[in-house]
Amino acid sequence: MAPPPCGPEDAKVTLTREALSRVLEGKSKRDDELKSGGIKVTGKSPKAFDDFGWGSSHLRRLVQRRDASRSQVARAVKVAASGHQVLMETQGRVALVAIVLLFASFAVVASAQEPATGSKPGGAPSQENVAEIGAKLSNPVSDVWALFTQFGLTFSDGDVNTGDPEVGGNISFQPILPIPLHGSGDDAWRLIVRPTIPLLFDPVPQGFDRFDTEVGLGDTLLPLPIAAPAGNWILALGPTFTLPTSTKDAFGRQQWAVGPTGVLGYKTEKWIAGVFPQYFFGIGSRGDQGSTPDASYMSMLYFAFYNLPDAWQIGFNPTISYDAKASSGNRWNVPVGLVVTKTTRIASRPVKFQFGFEYSVVSQDDFGQRFQIKLNVIPVISALIDRPLFGGN
Repeated sequence: MAPPPCGPEDAKVTLTREALSRVLEGKSKRDDELKSGGIKVTGKSPKAFDDFGWGSSHLRRLVQRRDASRSQVARAVKVAASGHQVLMETQGRVALVAIVLLFASFAVVASAQEPATGSKPGGAPSQENVAEIGAKLSNPVSDVWALFTQFGLTFSDGDVNTGDPEVGGNISFQPILPIPLHGSGDDAWRLIVRPTIPLLFDPVPQGFDRFDTEVGLGDTLLPLPIAAPAGNWILALGPTFTLPTSTKDAFGRQQWAVGPTGVLGYKTEKWIAGVFPQYFFGIGSRGDQGSTPDASYMSMLYFAFYNLPDAWQIGFNPTISYDAKASSGNRWNVPVGLVVTKTTRIASRPVKFQFGFEYSVVSQDDFGQRFQIKLNVIPVISALIDRPLFGGN
């Protein structure tokens, strides 16, 4: 029989570190009760609540509430445990890499004199109309060099929040650097270098209905797929890396990671569609998180765009995230959305603007992004490498 809801008779129910550890590790029959929302863990010391940091006082009050349900107590246990486990030291020693990449990207833009999207024999930049350039920028493996910048306004919610969604923001810098390897035109092989450097302004849970907005760099993603000539098909495959550049504990995984990435899609004169997945496996030390399993997670961009007159496009480009090591109900975030784009020239330089929104039809139970409004500004920059590194031009 499942334990009854918490009420006045349960006012002295307490939780010890040992009892919680056994539950979370699946070494207790209470594990089944936790998963079903019917947990009632008892212990000897009322002070045990204080062992779990920011979730302790809220957990204590919830257990003693007359109207608290079993599922609320179960969630409180999970949140309190998570809060205890994520207290880690900041690992900002690799943040210098992200800062160097960021300033290098701006230096490229500042020094660029004439944008090039592919090269003609002799190294002369080919001139294309803005509609063609805008369509190419929708292809993750095209030959256009550009600096992708995203400004996002996010709204996050979950079981730890009973009020309005928490508002946050992000700025993502992504130099798009397609390096020609062999061949030219439709027969070109390219190494696609697309480091993503995020600057985050996000609410971080400090307890039930308590949040602190923290500002800092997130981990840097560095996919390096090699794109093959495939006609109307879009094909690329290669490695991807995570650099632990986060300057806040909540913004990163405190571990290097490596895995496979690829791009699969199809394009015509009117539309383009495809997927760009990346999967990461944690490697190396996790510092103070030595007892935490190595990271295992995925990020997958899926996109489609339809070309409209006057260099306009309509489509979508959300990113699905998955964390294999998160607890049940907190592994997936699956957004859907709509984006409108316009490519134009500013001081003779092609610039693409994208504005859109995303709504997560699946999101983390405890706390995760529910809605996002985003603006992308993508100026085309000069190609630093015009000729194929291994000939074939």
